[in-house]
Amino acid sequence: MEPTIVNSNANAKRIAQSRTKAGTLGKLIATILFFALGILMIMPFIWMFSASFKNSADMFEYPIRWIPKTWDVSNYEKVWNGSVTFSTFYFNSIKITAFQVVGSLITSSLAGYAFAKLRFPGKNMIFLLYLATMIIPAQVFFVPRFIMFDKLGLVNTHLAIILPGMFTVLGTFIMRQFFGTLPSELMEAAKVDGAGYWRTYWQIALPLTKSALVTLLILTFTWHWNEYENPLILLRERNLFTIPLGLTSFSDENGTDYPAIMAASVSAMIPLVIVVTVFQRWFVQGIANTGLKG
Repeated sequence: MEPTIVNSNANAKRIAQSRTKAGTLGKLIATILFFALGILMIMPFIWMFSASFKNSADMFEYPIRWIPKTWDVSNYEKVWNGSVTFSTFYFNSIKITAFQVVGSLITSSLAGYAFAKLRFPGKNMIFLLYLATMIIPAQVFFVPRFIMFDKLGLVNTHLAIILPGMFTVLGTFIMRQFFGTLPSELMEAAKVDGAGYWRTYWQIALPLTKSALVTLLILTFTWHWNEYENPLILLRERNLFTIPLGLTSFSDENGTDYPAIMAASVSAMIPLVIVVTVFQRWFVQGIANTGLKG
């Protein structure tokens, strides 16, 4: 009887070891595969960065020379020392995007908390109707929005871009999903201690939603930093242009100067890279907790 038990234990140990080896091998293969895919995806950006320091002849050299023979910074001088410099476009984009992001965080967190934790008649129906507006193409609103802002005297001003961007349906959905994961006992305890709705939201619920707020921050920052259509329709003067419009204008003026265009594109990407790099850890956690995965 004992030899049989010993053999069974040895077989189980061998099976466990083989499974461990297979799992390790599978993780190694997956890591190598995703690393290769990651390199493949960032190669165009590496080429763009490299090309921004080349002259026109070296840019189209084949095979590709990833490291320039000489690092030519004159392309960036063209970008930042033009008649209307990129610093103007940067300032406009930073101002508009900052107001939109802050406004989105405030309105989405307030609405998300109300839909998740407060009780009022028709709450679910109102939320579904609000969520249903996401299926309406944004282009449908261009004409009525232009007419409305024209009557208000806001066309060709940054307010016409900032005000609509301070409200986002997806942001409300993200915050509602996250607030819904918070235990209701916290809110009940705060109510017992005499806290009202506002104090419960501000001091109890909101501090627990850092990852969701960072997720919304990155998403809204990316959307509004890259927004092209609304500024194109509502802005007329070049000194009011944002980065996307400024990049288009710069490309039109330097149609065949591709290294300079690459330098302008790299300059436009820098804030996005910084924001995603700084907040990446909270962004991944927020995506995992707000029902946007899968």
